[in-house]
Amino acid sequence: EVQLAESGGGIVQAGGSLTLACAGSGFYYEESAIAWSRQAPGKEREGVAVISPHDDGTYYDDSVLGRFTISSDKAKNTVYLQMNNLKPEDTAVYYCGTGPPFSGLTSAQALGLFQYGNWGRGTQVTVSS
Repeated sequence: EVQLAESGGGIVQAGGSLTLACAGSGFYYEESAIAWSRQAPGKEREGVAVISPHDDGTYYDDSVLGRFTISSDKAKNTVYLQMNNLKPEDTAVYYCGTGPPFSGLTSAQALGLFQYGNWGRGTQVTVSS
């Protein structure tokens, strides 16, 4: 059974930083892409960042490019999302999910959430102004 668990959320002031972690089990990490998505109240879930562990490819939504960094610790089956210069509009519940491996996609294609499943329960990030 595939299981993912997010952690690291919290309350931070605008301009601050947080690091989220996604710990996974029940799947072959090298054969999966891992996606971070978020959902703010009243809004649709959106893709934030994706990492393709087999080639370390990373993909970001334009809204977080240059501020967020996705990385992986393959020995720990854990993917991280380092979030810097946080803004109030980053406030949301953040989720991680798995998907099939890929290569040669654009960021928009890689961030398509229909490709991913096994979403965790999420971790709340709140950025105050």
